[in-house]
Formats: sequence, C-alpha cells, structure tokens
Amino acid sequence: MDLPNFRQQIDKIDEQILHLFKERMKVSRQIAFYKKAYNVPILDAAREQEKLAEINKKSEEELRPYVHKLFSTLIEISRTYQGSIE
Repeated sequence: MDLPNFRQQIDKIDEQILHLFKERMKVSRQIAFYKKAYNVPILDAAREQEKLAEINKKSEEELRPYVHKLFSTLIEISRTYQGSIE
C-alpha cells in the first residue's frame, strides 16, 4: 500500500470520528438540559476519573497515554459545551 491509500483510509476514519463526535455532543447537550433542570453540577470529577480508568483498561498499553489525552480532551470539550448551553 502507498501513502495516498493510507491517507484515504485516514480520511474515511476521520469522517467516522466526526460523525461520532457530533452524536456525542448531541447527547452532551441533552445532559446539559437535564443537569440544569435538576440543578446538578456540570463537573462530576468522580465520573470523569471513573470513565478515564475504564477506557484506560480497554487500551493497548503503548496507546494509553494517547487514549487518555484524547478522552480527557473529549470530556473537557463536552463539559465546556454543557456550560455554554442556556
């Protein structure tokens, strides 16, 4: 396989990631409305740590630092988005 083919594969994967990101943010928006309605704080540090630990266990050892960074960032983006919803 050559570089253009690898790049084509990456492009297809990126499209899937974008689709899943949009879905995740839709759910984050619903969570924001729920939290507002029931006066629940946006930050749930225990839940975040639990989720990161669970994902860490599912990752290959060599990818763990990168998976941690990816999901930490996703969680932070979701939390920030929830905080922006009125």
